[in-house]
Amino acid sequence: MIELLAPAGDLERLKIALLYGADAVYIGGVDYSLRANAKNFNLEDIKNACIYAHNLNKRVYVTVNIVPHNSDLDGLEEYLKNLDSVKVDGIIVSDVYIMKLWKKLNLQMELHVSTQASTLNYHTALFYKSLGAKRIVLAREASREDIKIIKDKTKLDLEAFIHGAMCTSFSGRCVMSNFATKRDSNRGGCSQVCRYSFSIDNNEDAFEMMPKDLNMVPYIEDMINIGINSFKVEGRMRSIYYIATVINVYRNIIDKIVNKTITKEYTKYCLDILNRCANRDSTPQFYNDLPSCDEQYYLGRNEISNQDFLALVLDYDAEKKIATIEERNYFKTGDVVEIMAFDKEAKEFIIPTLYDEDGNILEVARHPKQIIKMPCETPLKRDYIIRLKVFDIHDYL
Repeated sequence: MIELLAPAGDLERLKIALLYGADAVYIGGVDYSLRANAKNFNLEDIKNACIYAHNLNKRVYVTVNIVPHNSDLDGLEEYLKNLDSVKVDGIIVSDVYIMKLWKKLNLQMELHVSTQASTLNYHTALFYKSLGAKRIVLAREASREDIKIIKDKTKLDLEAFIHGAMCTSFSGRCVMSNFATKRDSNRGGCSQVCRYSFSIDNNEDAFEMMPKDLNMVPYIEDMINIGINSFKVEGRMRSIYYIATVINVYRNIIDKIVNKTITKEYTKYCLDILNRCANRDSTPQFYNDLPSCDEQYYLGRNEISNQDFLALVLDYDAEKKIATIEERNYFKTGDVVEIMAFDKEAKEFIIPTLYDEDGNILEVARHPKQIIKMPCETPLKRDYIIRLKVFDIHDYL
């Protein structure tokens, strides 16, 4: 089984991720999760998430991956039982005590070992297997050779990050945030000090220490061949546009690899789409070799906010052939855009005359979240995305 696993910071992101091709999502509860700044899910939200996903024959995993102090363990047993009762498919755990508690409670949901456990060798993986773990989420520093040996020696399900932010420290084991801001990065409070710019002796040149983002597009086929079961995208705090775009690209890549229709030209097109979607450079990082200075930021970076996400489709009146959309960024009549769909290839579209909710003509859409009516002969579906057209697949063929 090959699984595409998406992040979801709330129910809206969860639905978008599943619509645009994810086989499963990972979410954080209000407690015990490493993304305290995400909206996260209370128990009722988690229950609804599981119902929604299971109706689509898809899965939900919940992160319980903090490095707990004594006080963090209060209420944990009841929490795990509650997750099991609402039919969570698995929990992602880094602490051995929580793993043993899962086993003691004889819970039905699967046990997955978090990347926070920094698994890089098969002896450690076999230890977790002895505790009942079904899957290892590999350390981000795992090389191709590490992965292959772990797979051959353990036969465990292996999950690997393929896209998103990298941590400056070893798979998240960092205390810079604790020292600089008194926010514990290993209990969900990371303030991302590694992304700060530091001046040295009042020198105008800023010093930075952060890695570039991860992007494994060139190696997905090889990762399938050596036994990766789940391909994980980072980003529970990312926008719905980012999640839809990244998941849609990797869905298409994986499907084309499985169907043996992948081409170098299509891969290049996908890389350009992904690089446009994010505001940091990306690289495969540790897979084939240790990262060099080319995989890091040291002396400044230029992060430009992406404004390609123009509108979200809310509704379509098939009889009147009118789409109702919610504007997200500036666009105007006559602009050449692209309809990104979750069930077919993206299609070019020219923005026609626009109307506000009262029927007044709009030459320009300039107010985020404004509801707009738009004539459209092509039937659209709710949650299709209208984005700026930058790349044309035909230019790559």
